[in-house]
Amino acid sequence: MGYVAMVVAAAAVLLPFFWMVMSSLKTNNAVFTIPIQWIPEDVRWVNYVDIWQKSDMGTWIKNTLLLSVVITALQLFTGSFAAYGFSKVRFPGRDVLFLVYIGTIAVPWQAYMIPQFILMSKLGLSNTLWAIVALQAFSAFGVFLMKQFYETIPGELSEAARVDGLTEYGIYRRIMLPLSVPALASLTLLTFVFVWNDYLGPLIYLRSPELWTIQIGLKSFIGQYNAEYALIMTGSVLSVLPIAIIFLLGQRYFIQGIATSGLKG
Repeated sequence: MGYVAMVVAAAAVLLPFFWMVMSSLKTNNAVFTIPIQWIPEDVRWVNYVDIWQKSDMGTWIKNTLLLSVVITALQLFTGSFAAYGFSKVRFPGRDVLFLVYIGTIAVPWQAYMIPQFILMSKLGLSNTLWAIVALQAFSAFGVFLMKQFYETIPGELSEAARVDGLTEYGIYRRIMLPLSVPALASLTLLTFVFVWNDYLGPLIYLRSPELWTIQIGLKSFIGQYNAEYALIMTGSVLSVLPIAIIFLLGQRYFIQGIATSGLKG
């Protein structure tokens, strides 16, 4: 009975995505027919050619991919490095500092959105991709996730490495990082998905069309071609496809990392 319920739930979740993919292969008039036409009679692969010709999809994907890769790499380094210090290095005020830092998760971004914008403007980073990179290079959630994973690694490993003369940097690089691949994979997926789907941040800081990400680009495309339903669905499929590929490639590590980092439901 449990498996049946999970199959039904999975089908309910995947059904809108299936409809979106099928709609991207239809004509505009066939997208919202009643009753719903799940399988298109006339498959139009040409929609995936037209979307590139009628929009600046290449630029949007390039900017989004650049931001996603750079920010994810920075968060992996800063999150894992800070988490190692909080979990394995003893120093005065460590626990208090960690609680204060993690407490920033509870502060909504809207509360400090305007000061951040003023700061980025004074630094000359407004209307540049560097503004998004600077704001998202550090993540309290990433530190929390990695620290929870490091807590599961026996402290005897670090102590033995120190006795053998290995520095803290060496312990982090040669012991902790190889053991934390599942947690790093989880953080990679979560960060990449967040940056790829981010709309409000790029909307505030990226005003030039040549800097737009795919989410802003699709919004402008919908405003310009609001009757091109099939092309809108095609653009939506292209925006979801990289996330689906990354999850399928790393789902084993993602599930293992979530299970071992104390974030289970």
